[in-house]
Amino acid sequence: MTTESTECCKSTDSTECCKSCPLTHLGYFYAALLLRIWLAVRAIQTGLEKYVGTVGSDQPIMIDGKPNVHGLTAATNIKEYALSHYHGVPEGLFKKFATEPLMRLPGPIEDGLKNLYKSIGGKINGEKLADAPAAWEKFMAEPVMLNMYNLVLGPALLVLGFTILFGIASRTSLFLLGLLYISLTWGLILIKQDDGISWLGIHMILIVMALMLAKYNSFCLLKKW
Repeated sequence: MTTESTECCKSTDSTECCKSCPLTHLGYFYAALLLRIWLAVRAIQTGLEKYVGTVGSDQPIMIDGKPNVHGLTAATNIKEYALSHYHGVPEGLFKKFATEPLMRLPGPIEDGLKNLYKSIGGKINGEKLADAPAAWEKFMAEPVMLNMYNLVLGPALLVLGFTILFGIASRTSLFLLGLLYISLTWGLILIKQDDGISWLGIHMILIVMALMLAKYNSFCLLKKW
């Protein structure tokens, strides 16, 4: 550190000088990087957890740290990630949201979307509309907006997490992540989950801080936006 930088940092009446100090920029860079990594990891892992499920498996019973010689086994559940396990909104919360009037679109719009979805689904699978798979029947029985949100939530978290991590349009990605958290907050307000609302509020503060520090971001693939 040079003598000029030291005197600048000690100065109490030269704000502009301190802002241009190399050590100040380094601190801002570290702060921006830490926020960026934290928010990205949070979004990515949350998105991955939307694809988690459990499968049953028989595991040998261990005796003194070794498999028993009698072939005894015990049923255990093993955590695994697979597309077939996808659940954007947890099942318990999904049922609560499904009873909320604000989760439904106006009647004519919802009916039109359901008919369109059913028609497209039948054509894709080469089946008659009356024989639509159970997934489509479930879609038609539940609020369209909730089903759409359930469908895009996991992929949206993964995409935004990776764009933030790799610095692809960081400001826009952070803004979109903020909008996503606002949508989650709105849902939790509907079912009166105050603890979750407070937790998401902390996330919003971190996103705002990351946006304020965005100009100090380095190692970005697309820094313009």
